Amino acid sequence: MTIRVVVADDQELVRSGFAMILDAQPGIEVVAEAGDGRAAVEAVRRLAPEVALLDIRMPGTDGIEACRTISAKTGCRTVMLTTFDSDEYVFEALHAGASGFLLKDVRRDDLVHAVRVVAAGDSLLAPSVARRLISEYTSRPPATGAAPSARLDVLTAREYETLLHLARGLSNAEIAAALVVSEHTVKTHVGNVLSKLGLRDRIQAVICAYECGVVTPSPEGGPAFGSPARGNGPPSGKPPAGGSAPAG
Repeated sequence: MTIRVVVADDQELVRSGFAMILDAQPGIEVVAEAGDGRAAVEAVRRLAPEVALLDIRMPGTDGIEACRTISAKTGCRTVMLTTFDSDEYVFEALHAGASGFLLKDVRRDDLVHAVRVVAAGDSLLAPSVARRLISEYTSRPPATGAAPSARLDVLTAREYETLLHLARGLSNAEIAAALVVSEHTVKTHVGNVLSKLGLRDRIQAVICAYECGVVTPSPEGGPAFGSPARGNGPPSGKPPAGGSAPAG
């Protein structure tokens, strides 16, 4: 199946460059270009592409607002592109519904890979962005209010372990090695986690893990795994998975 893409950027040369790169790839077709967020939303509604590449800063309706509208009202998935490696933009984009976030100095092959990954229903962050995401959440105080186990009790022990590994930023292959299972089995566990928790993709799973208190700041400043309500283990007596720090 051909992946249909809308590219939105207010700089014509940048927009055309991305469009040329993607159009040259087998199985990818750029169906429209847009110079601002409003035009991007209109193109997505009219053409129903699988993926929209959106610049963060555009005149009028910016990329964040366009992403929010596209995510809420269409089936199109979004990848945000920006020159600004800024926490503010990362978190705004993720909470607006972005499935990917790349800096504009991304390599050609990585851009193409991102479009294919997001079109397949997965999510992708530039490595520097992923580091910022994890750093931000591990620096926050533990979640307060209702016990974090309430939402996560729907997960089996193995699904809970999978969520912990997702929060560490591990790939399916790395999770498979950690759990000593096949990648196919991991894919099934990931799908179950997303479905049971009502999450769109892996990015939302990572955010959920931190916001629910599954991963909390350790005394050393890194992430520590387990429920803050119980203090030393996951909710519902589920066994802990993995170590107490993210993979390096």
